[in-house]
Amino acid sequence: MDNLVFLNKDFFYLFILVAAMIVWYVFKQKKANASIQTSTLSAFKGSGTGLRVYFRHLIFIFRVLVVSLLIIVLARPQSSLDWTNTTTEGIDIVIALDISGSMLAEDFKPNRLEASKDVAIKFINGRPNDKIGLVVYSGESFTQCPLTTDHAVLINLFKDIKNGMIEDGTAVGSGLATAVTRLKESTAISKVVILLTDGVNNAGDISPMTAAEIAKTFGVRVYTVGVGTMGMAPYPATDFFGRKVYQQMEVEIDEATLQDIARMTDGRYFRATNNTKLAEIYEEIDKLEKSKIEVKEYSKKQEEFLPFALAAALLLIMEVLMRQTFLRNIP
Repeated sequence: MDNLVFLNKDFFYLFILVAAMIVWYVFKQKKANASIQTSTLSAFKGSGTGLRVYFRHLIFIFRVLVVSLLIIVLARPQSSLDWTNTTTEGIDIVIALDISGSMLAEDFKPNRLEASKDVAIKFINGRPNDKIGLVVYSGESFTQCPLTTDHAVLINLFKDIKNGMIEDGTAVGSGLATAVTRLKESTAISKVVILLTDGVNNAGDISPMTAAEIAKTFGVRVYTVGVGTMGMAPYPATDFFGRKVYQQMEVEIDEATLQDIARMTDGRYFRATNNTKLAEIYEEIDKLEKSKIEVKEYSKKQEEFLPFALAAALLLIMEVLMRQTFLRNIP
């Protein structure tokens, strides 16, 4: 057992009762010795002390051990490893996801936003050694999750993303700038932003090309993804009677700007017209040079009470057997 620790250490105070048991037993033994008067010891000559005289104390010893082991069980012994620093290989990645109203269009199934989330989660599961963060944007942008290797937390935050979390619009420049901010202090050799959008920049205080220049300054490679089919796409709406209907809306993606951002930062532009195309960008990231990152890990605690409980049960059984056989008292 590595580094055995006890969760409920207060139970160790019960060992005071064990000490009291021992004192009581010693005192009892001194008063329990019977004495008789006889004129001569010749009749007892040659008679030795039987083994039962010595073994009779085993009953009490077993009982003390059983109580002691049960106290240890109540203290909940657990084993765990210390904090360990391990070096692994990976890259630092921030996914900047457009959550504007147009991402609800259903040319992807179930819609653009949910399809983007599903593909991104699969990508995260396939990159266990990378630090990955998440930025969401529409009319403004904010960091949903900073760079982390705790991908379980990141995926849960991904699942919580929905349209309407922030003011509507498409602030591509702000989304990219926020993502770059999360990477500017990174020491990784490869720093990547995956920027997904289905529209044209129409909000925010930072233009997309200004954000691209900032990314280039900090050595951040940007992969841009235009999400949407060619031509028209069905968009859910509500009619006068509150029924769900679909309107055909034109797909407007500023591909020229997205291509310029990718070109300026040595990235690549993708046009995703379906879920399969959307996954191509993640295949490209696998080709990037990986850098070494340091990860601090801690093993999960494991309960270790079972050996103590089994030992207590075994000693209790032995006590009962000896009391009923070899050390049985005859009235």
